[in-house]
Parts: sequence; structure tokens; C-alpha cells
Amino acid sequence: MPIDPHLLALFTVTTIVAMITPGPDMLFVLGCGMRGGPRAGLLATAGVASSEAVHVAVAAAGLAALFEAVPLAFTVVRIVGAAYLIYLGVQILRNRGNGDLETAATGGGMSGRRAYLSGLMTNLLNPKMVTFTIAFLPQFIDPALGQVWLQFTILGAILIALEFLVDGTVGVLAGRIGGWLRARHTARRRIDTATGGIFVGLGVKLAVEN
Repeated sequence: MPIDPHLLALFTVTTIVAMITPGPDMLFVLGCGMRGGPRAGLLATAGVASSEAVHVAVAAAGLAALFEAVPLAFTVVRIVGAAYLIYLGVQILRNRGNGDLETAATGGGMSGRRAYLSGLMTNLLNPKMVTFTIAFLPQFIDPALGQVWLQFTILGAILIALEFLVDGTVGVLAGRIGGWLRARHTARRRIDTATGGIFVGLGVKLAVEN
């Protein structure tokens, strides 16, 4: 198998938890679905997923070559990535339950084409998403197994598939899910607390590993 099964399982679980937590992408898709209907929600998700594929390809191409040329670079990126994950977890914990769904909504109706292009460009031009991809994926890559590019491809495919599944569902059920989130502030705080704790724990675990 070209990827460590334990890292693969950890990556899948962590990604699912991260995906089901309301974040910028989910809120954007939610807004598109609320304004343009299920089709707009799905196409907005497709736009976000397309940009994520670009991020994964860039991260894989650059970091794979770097890891092969300078093995120490992997350790450096891993430590920096771990620190970034801890930072994200702390931010989630500090701001749990404070998300504003209304800021995700877009004015007026939204065509499918506009939803797709908006999802593509919003995510593609977001430097935080590029940083997150570069910080997140290498944590689950094992250079000792070789075929680093293939490992990136597998993880990237899983990431995109889960993102499309979760955000696509949100887009289709935008109105109902939007109302649920607004009405259940306590539930959202608990989700944020769990997610923040997972990111902090994962970052600490990766930072102290040899």
C-alpha cells in the first residue's frame, strides 16, 4: 500500500470532523444554497472542490520535490504545520459558537455559473486555504514509503470527496440546516469545542513525535 494505513485512518477521521464543523467554505455554500437553491449549492461546492484540487497539486508538486532534495525540510514543515494546527485549534476554542451565518449569505438570486465561479475564486485566492493545505496534508505523509506524490494524490482525493459530500449536502439542504444552526447555539459550541480540542491534540502529538 502506498500510504500508511494508520495515517490514512487518522487523516480520514480528522478531515471528517473538520468538514462537519461550520467554517468559511460551508458558510459560503450555505449562503449560495439559500439564495440560489440546491443546484447553486452543489455548484458552489464544486467550485470550492476544484480550487482545493489546485491547492493539493501545488502542495504535492512543490513539497514532494523539496522533501526528496532536502530531507530535513520535511521535519521543518511538519513542525511548522503542527504549530499551525495548534493555532487553529486555539482560535476555534476561543471563538466557539460565535460564527455569523448571515455574513455568508449573498445578495439576490444566484445562478449556477456564478455559484461555481464564486466558489472557485473565493477559495482559490484565499491564502489561508493554501497555508492550511500545505500544513495539513504533510502531517499524514510518510516519506519512508516513497511515492510522495502518490500519497498526496490519495489524501487529496479523499479530502475533495469528503468536502464535496459534506458541503454538497449542506448546499442541498441549505435552508433547513441554516435554521438548525441558528436555533442551536449550544450544540454549535460543543462541536467547536470538540473540533478545537482535536486540532490542538493532533498538533501537539505531531510536534513531539520523533
